[in-house]
Amino acid sequence: MSNVFSFTGTIGRDAEVRYLPSGQAVLNVTVANNIGFGDKQQTLWIRVALWGKRAEGSLQNYLKKGQQVFVSGELSQREFQGNDGTMKTSLEVNANILDLVGRSAASESPRPAQSSGRNQAPATAQSDMGHDNFDEPYDDDIPF
Repeated sequence: MSNVFSFTGTIGRDAEVRYLPSGQAVLNVTVANNIGFGDKQQTLWIRVALWGKRAEGSLQNYLKKGQQVFVSGELSQREFQGNDGTMKTSLEVNANILDLVGRSAASESPRPAQSSGRNQAPATAQSDMGHDNFDEPYDDDIPF
């Protein structure tokens, strides 16, 4: 049985990288995911961890508060006792994929296309449309 959880959301605070006593790096970030509509809308806060070499790169510099991300990985639930003595639940994802999507609300600086190492085509490419000047009317006879 497979445990894969994928979602998009907005980073709630800047990512941080820490090192375990074993020397392994872990990047931690908290992502907000809105579910529901209107009066029924709720925000789920999901803790995301990225491990090893992928956590050590420059990705931390781009995972800032307000940045939209796509996350996919293994979901787990952790229960803990809060400061007020009540039991609380935390959703956590060990990420296999952590990609930047959309624009950052915090900055307009250039960013890599993706962080998971896969290549991504530009979102819009004029040459793919077969028509280089979009201001001119399209002059093709389309039967529908």
